[in-house]
Amino acid sequence: MGQALGLDALAGHMIPVQGVSPQMVALLDPKRLLLLLGLSFFFGLAFEGFHHGLARKPPGGVRSFPMLGLLGAGLYIVDRDQGLAFAAGLLVLGLWMYTYYRRVTRAGTSEGDQPGTGLMAPVCNLVAYLLGPITLTAPSWFAVGLTVAAVLLLSARERLHALAYRVPMVEIMTLGKFLVLTGIILPLLPNEPVTTWTAITPYQVWLAVVAISSLSYGSYLIQRYLPIGGSILLAALLGGLYSSTATTVVMAKRLPEAKGPILRQLQAGIVAASSVMFLRIGVVIAIFNLSLARFLAPALGGLFLVGILLSVLMQSRRSAGGAADAASPSPPANPLEISAAVLFAAIFVLISLASTWVKTAIGQSGLLWLAAVVGVADVDPFILNLAQGGVAGATNQFLAVAVLVAASSNNLLKACYATAFSAGRGGLPPAAILAALSIAGFSIAAWLW
Repeated sequence: MGQALGLDALAGHMIPVQGVSPQMVALLDPKRLLLLLGLSFFFGLAFEGFHHGLARKPPGGVRSFPMLGLLGAGLYIVDRDQGLAFAAGLLVLGLWMYTYYRRVTRAGTSEGDQPGTGLMAPVCNLVAYLLGPITLTAPSWFAVGLTVAAVLLLSARERLHALAYRVPMVEIMTLGKFLVLTGIILPLLPNEPVTTWTAITPYQVWLAVVAISSLSYGSYLIQRYLPIGGSILLAALLGGLYSSTATTVVMAKRLPEAKGPILRQLQAGIVAASSVMFLRIGVVIAIFNLSLARFLAPALGGLFLVGILLSVLMQSRRSAGGAADAASPSPPANPLEISAAVLFAAIFVLISLASTWVKTAIGQSGLLWLAAVVGVADVDPFILNLAQGGVAGATNQFLAVAVLVAASSNNLLKACYATAFSAGRGGLPPAAILAALSIAGFSIAAWLW
């Protein structure tokens, strides 16, 4: 009995003596070790498969990567507080890979001749080494995601290079502008009102710019790079997300020369683009004011469905004319320009100030007249101002009425565009439908009012 008690007491002192903390016990989880072996083996398998058939295979593979992963994990555990052992191992591995890279470079081998002799081989070995501590300490999804991303980047070499050669530099610069708009300017702006004339903050103003720019830019990329074929209707739907007014003008200009099925497709496209505008308005409002979006959902959803149904029925009608090549309209110009973003922000601020002044001086009825006026220009700044609380004290019912008035006014403008730019009777059928949608929107607004 005494001997057993002595052993129990000794066992009770073993953990403090050995210095195994709860954090260390978590690091020594066998599940993480199995995950490390599985991920490093998968990475090595992809590495060897990618370099299969080369006369001189670069270092790394199904045996090397698991060993590197275990080495990184072991050195991290040995000196977890300071990390000197892991840093020393990383330095040795880096020197070894540097020596290999210098030898290959002196031999005159380029990455274009053998895909594994460039920087990818040393980088893959470093990633395999880093998988050790990452798998032990980071969440499992991060380790798995890192490994899968490395495998995809390794195996997609030809496709990525082809993409880099195909995408023009202007598109890369445009993506940089988008990152500047969203990742640099937006976080730096204050989220407090700078004047008592409006409750809108600079952050909200630029957030509206980012929301509209993101929607337009996404539609532009789909039209520019996805194979939508010759579908005029699909181009019109995407154009409605980009700008229903611009899409209406572009298609209306093609109506005078169009015949047969192409004429019907262009007419249906004009209606479809304006129908998508209702969906676009609902999505934009939902980003900033979910309760208002829910209040407007029946009206906007009904107008969207009616417009799409009429568009489909218009396209399904067949004329006696022969078939023609269904060439879709050219994709729109890139919407992401800093000057355009600044102009949108300026219009947004002016409309916010005008809304506050009109509501104070004239009352809510004056704000509805303002909604009708701005509808013939650009409805986005006005609608976003309403969604972000630019009109203090307004109920969802009144805001919904103002949104419907602005959208209906905009549809009347596009009906005029369809008639004027078509220079003939080709624009009358879509203009009549747009006018009917406008009357329906005004009727719903009057019923709510």
